[in-house]
Amino acid sequence: MKVKQGCDADVPCTTEEVLLKSTEITPEDVLGLQKITDNYLCGPEQNIHKIDFTRFKIRDMETGTVLFEITKPPTTESGEGRTDFDQNAGRFVRYQFTPAFLRLRQVGATVEFTVGDVPINNFRMIERHYFRGQLLKSFDFEFGFCIPSSKNTCEHIYEFPPLSEEIMREMILHPYETQSDSFYFVDNKLVMHNKADYSYNGGS
Repeated sequence: MKVKQGCDADVPCTTEEVLLKSTEITPEDVLGLQKITDNYLCGPEQNIHKIDFTRFKIRDMETGTVLFEITKPPTTESGEGRTDFDQNAGRFVRYQFTPAFLRLRQVGATVEFTVGDVPINNFRMIERHYFRGQLLKSFDFEFGFCIPSSKNTCEHIYEFPPLSEEIMREMILHPYETQSDSFYFVDNKLVMHNKADYSYNGGS
């Protein structure tokens, strides 16, 4: 299969339809996607390592200003054992930023997460951002080794590419048409898939 225009270098293009039929999805598979997925490529039950993201913070690296922060509320006893909850709850985040966010060049994202009672090797995240089907940027981060039953904190640095004035104007005028897929792998096996969309018009 030849690499088509727009794919990551040396990575064959693929489609969501093909991956949904696959028994095992690899990092190379998601790097070949050319648009946002309509569906989640794996279910919550595939998170066998019990990875749970409990806090997330975004800051401007130049000024240190916190741009977004969210903490997951603790699980209550009344919520245990329920079967009527939305399995996709917590897998989607909607961000609201001002237009100035699009001019930031470097942003730090701090994530806090817990893991189950099995050690995790080669924990990796691939995050792909799109606007109206155009790939804006693909990020690839390693979390490293996680000891069993641990709480972990790490900060990844996002280097944003410069955008044209025309694209920024379109992104501001069309909130939530900027979207991202975040794929999480353990030992090159997809275990989690989260999604997000973005507004840059000040939240109006």
